[in-house]
Amino acid sequence: MCGITGWVSFDCDLRAEAATLDAMTETMACRGPDDRGVWAEGPAGLGHRRLAIIDLPGGRQPMTAATPHGTVALVYSGEAYNFTELRGELAARGHRFTTDSDTEVVLRGYLEWGDAVAEHLNGMYAFAVWDGRTDRLLLIRDRMGIKPLYYHPTPDGVLFGSEPKAILANPLARPRVGLDGLRELFTMVKTPGHAVWEDMREVEPGTVVTVDRTGVRRHVYWELRTRPHEDDRATTISTVRSLLDDIVRRQLVADVPRCTLLSGGLDSSAMTALAARQLGAHGERVRSFAVDFAGQADRFVADELRATPDTPFVHDVARACGTDHRDIVLDPDALADPAVREKVIRARDLPAGLGDMDASLYLLFKAIREHSTVALSGESADEVFGGYRQFFDEEARTADTFPWLVGFGRHFGDDTEVLRPELVKALDLETYVADGYRSAAARVERLDGESDLEFRMRRISHLHLTRFVRILLDRKDRASMAVGLEVRVPFCDHRLVEYVYNAPWALKSFDGREKSLLREATADLIPRSVYDRVKSPYPSTQDPRYAVALRRQAEDLLARPDHPVFDLVDPEWLRRAARDDTPVSGQAARRGLERTLDLATWLELYAPEVALG
Repeated sequence: MCGITGWVSFDCDLRAEAATLDAMTETMACRGPDDRGVWAEGPAGLGHRRLAIIDLPGGRQPMTAATPHGTVALVYSGEAYNFTELRGELAARGHRFTTDSDTEVVLRGYLEWGDAVAEHLNGMYAFAVWDGRTDRLLLIRDRMGIKPLYYHPTPDGVLFGSEPKAILANPLARPRVGLDGLRELFTMVKTPGHAVWEDMREVEPGTVVTVDRTGVRRHVYWELRTRPHEDDRATTISTVRSLLDDIVRRQLVADVPRCTLLSGGLDSSAMTALAARQLGAHGERVRSFAVDFAGQADRFVADELRATPDTPFVHDVARACGTDHRDIVLDPDALADPAVREKVIRARDLPAGLGDMDASLYLLFKAIREHSTVALSGESADEVFGGYRQFFDEEARTADTFPWLVGFGRHFGDDTEVLRPELVKALDLETYVADGYRSAAARVERLDGESDLEFRMRRISHLHLTRFVRILLDRKDRASMAVGLEVRVPFCDHRLVEYVYNAPWALKSFDGREKSLLREATADLIPRSVYDRVKSPYPSTQDPRYAVALRRQAEDLLARPDHPVFDLVDPEWLRRAARDDTPVSGQAARRGLERTLDLATWLELYAPEVALG
């Protein structure tokens, strides 16, 4: 896993811009702490920071191939899990390899297949190819959008990077955010291609972006399509298990220490059990890690979202699978620490507003990185198999909006209540969300003869797999790469996604519960307690000291009335929320405080030009 960046300027020789290319590359140091490289030739410059995972001495980048008609150069981030098979196929076609890295396989694959190289890859990746034979740049992203990639067109070319910070390090890019950018921040809706920062775009999943002297073009090489599902229940369950066995086997390949993220839910438990069985066959013991909060297991109070604490189920799985397990226990001071908040905002480049859930994820990954370099995560199983409550909530099922917003509003309240009333009016989020929903829903293909219920559930599944999951994948990537940890997501393998997406809802919920197919496909591996457990979201602290710390920080912010955050946030709302007698332990008020403090930190760190007109 790595960080990539680059610059193409058809009117310049970028060998004279070494300082700027270095500055862009160094913003990716957290993503790649093991090595760095910069390459420039004529109008193209590429930068790379490496996190060494496979072929530690041989995978240095930028990687180049000399041809009779020009140099082809590659910077690559991610993993191609089928690189061994592709290497054999390419060798049979006459290609010669000098390293054992998957990066060289991707480079040679481009020389063999050109733009279609991504169609041959199974994995998570974002990479850039400069083809000196034709003077063009290709930016390519994996099918599900696991690895990020952004670009910023310029008058004579383009800037690109794994994260916006790499692009913003170039003087040609202005740190400017307009109303559409703010709308993205306050809606829990990820609009394809939007990058929040003005004039910046995100390479969409399953897409190739080509830049040459004629401009920028996009080509979609993969998208989630509707197909008939002919398999019966037993065959479907067997196929899911077979796919999971193959996926986990591939994703355990690494030349560095590996582990799993274990929450005690069905997803992470099934994945951990599969990994434990496969490593156990080779005499290895899987490491597992879980996040917990000081005193939470003893003082846990069930609420609308979380009926049970994670820790007892985590320990059941660790015992059953024989993992080398560690709980990472966090206290409220660490979760509320402004220095941690700053790390999170720098990692995301944006004020995500998820408060302790962002802080705890960052601190969990930081602790894991002391022991492992690669972690497997259960991320996206809920989107694939239908695990969220909104899949079963009739109000969310029938709502003419993104289904997750129904429960989100019910639990957290109005996310804009912290904002100045005039800004809320200018944002007009209701229209923005409605337009986005109509656009997203229109992309869902209906199967011939599909019932109204089945089509409705197909649409809900499609929306989660093409919109909601991208929010979570981005969060996971930024938090992990901020500490140099590679997190792999087996449930995002496109073969599994395509197969389960097209299984009818009656099969996905055949026992009347969430994730029926996953539960039965792994029933022989997981403890009965986990088999019977109801879905519980990522944990959040219940310690009242956390809310007290937020209030104190809000008071400190109010003492600075000229702070730019008050161009966005209503100071009267914040003053009410900061009072000791305000019930800020409630999720809605607490989230408002977290949102405000995140915004303030972001404005201090990035000093963006916020255009409200």
